[in-house]
Amino acid sequence: MPAGDGSGGGRAPRHVLALPIAAALALLAEALWPPIREDPRTLAAFIGAAGTLALWTGWLHVAARRAGRRLVLQRAIHKHHWVQALAQLAVLTYLALHLRYLFGYFPLIAAQLLFAYGVDSLLTWSRRDAYRLGFGPFPVVLSINLFLWFRPEWFHWQFAMVLVGYLAKEFIRWNRDGRSAHIFNPSSFPLAVFSLALLLTGTTGLTFGPELATAYSRPPNIYLVIFLAALPGQILFGVARMTLAAAVTMYLIATAYFEATGLHLFFDTAIPVPVFLGMHLLLTDPSTSPRSELGRLGFGALYAIGTFGFYLLLSAVGAPTFFDKLLPLPLMNLMVRRIDRLAASKPLAWLDPGRLGRGASRLGRNVAYTALWAAAFVGLSGAQAIGDRHPGQALPLWDRACAEGSARACGYALLRKATFCANRSGWGCNAWGIQLRRSGRPADRAFARGCELGFDPACENVGRTGVPADALARARPTLADLPIVLSGKIPVRARDPEALYAIACEQGWPGTCEGPP
Repeated sequence: MPAGDGSGGGRAPRHVLALPIAAALALLAEALWPPIREDPRTLAAFIGAAGTLALWTGWLHVAARRAGRRLVLQRAIHKHHWVQALAQLAVLTYLALHLRYLFGYFPLIAAQLLFAYGVDSLLTWSRRDAYRLGFGPFPVVLSINLFLWFRPEWFHWQFAMVLVGYLAKEFIRWNRDGRSAHIFNPSSFPLAVFSLALLLTGTTGLTFGPELATAYSRPPNIYLVIFLAALPGQILFGVARMTLAAAVTMYLIATAYFEATGLHLFFDTAIPVPVFLGMHLLLTDPSTSPRSELGRLGFGALYAIGTFGFYLLLSAVGAPTFFDKLLPLPLMNLMVRRIDRLAASKPLAWLDPGRLGRGASRLGRNVAYTALWAAAFVGLSGAQAIGDRHPGQALPLWDRACAEGSARACGYALLRKATFCANRSGWGCNAWGIQLRRSGRPADRAFARGCELGFDPACENVGRTGVPADALARARPTLADLPIVLSGKIPVRARDPEALYAIACEQGWPGTCEGPP
């Protein structure tokens, strides 16, 4: 529904420019919220964002008036915007329902949405007369916030990510199918750019990146929630092809890695939750992905391969691996035209699934691919490749590999034992201390904590600073320890000794298959 100023001639349409001004005022109003007002750096970020919108609006008002331009506001509700946004919001809300402190971040997401509407409208009016108002900023902002949060004192970079995404969408374009189109996904591009900057500067600590990646693994049934939340978009927009190919390819890579090394690639799952999320709500932008069926299948497979490659690279250089799912997509976006050309080439024509069922409608084909993905999801869940249970959650596998010289296994085993200790397992504290001593690090605090929790060998080890790790006192987990050390993502509720020892035997704990002593 068009709108102008109604004054004709060279006067700028003030009530149209009220949109970015309203966004700026709302940001200032939100800055009065105590958690923002009481933090000088966060407050400065809000004032800076509001000031940017206000100054830009003022400049545009003057420029439009001098040029005699009549700026127009139109309504444009696109289904893929609000369907994607609902899916993203469902995942964020489910996560926050299980980790209540995350609700405190929602007002900051709202602030980014206000800023996005201001930037999107002003950038459009700076270059064209008509701005189409709809839900477009929602999937951009929500997608960014699903994967990377800057800490409150560095929140200005969160606004900067939104700005970079829209600048890339507006200025980095190419001709595709006879039309000008943006090359990069406006959320994945800033995520990749800022991830690379954080890696190169060693400033990952400015973000909640590692904490966010870990938080995704905590709520129960998170894989199912992501699958169901994304299902409408999978059916409506034909993106199940990409998710299906990405998930199956990643599973095959993880399986091959295990067969080659005897260790699980991602420790306790074949597809980490943030990667699984990326396969549903980051990879699947219809505007920046291939058009052809074979191209979309290849695009999904490339995402899995790219994520695997970056995971290995980041692991090799000792960098945080949670960036692995964010770095491949801009490179893949640059390849989409070539992918579609290859998919249409004669050598690959025999692989084109579009040859099958040519008479089916587009929706019918989308439903068929979504059904295939649903079947694959059930199969992956049944094989414990995804879900709340995975063989890699059991400690003995990693302890054995550590004893055989795997530094990677030792690192994970150390982390698991530290977690057991934090969960009040005296055995876990003692085992953690022994492994710390073996690696040449101080261990007295771990032994003291184990002693406090009533594990006698830990008490014997307190103060034995010069004793080699192999000579320190140790024993099997007690019955009180077993529910803690046997638990993976799902806590072990059993308390009956026979049941606990049966679980321990299944997980490969030494000396437990004979039952309780």
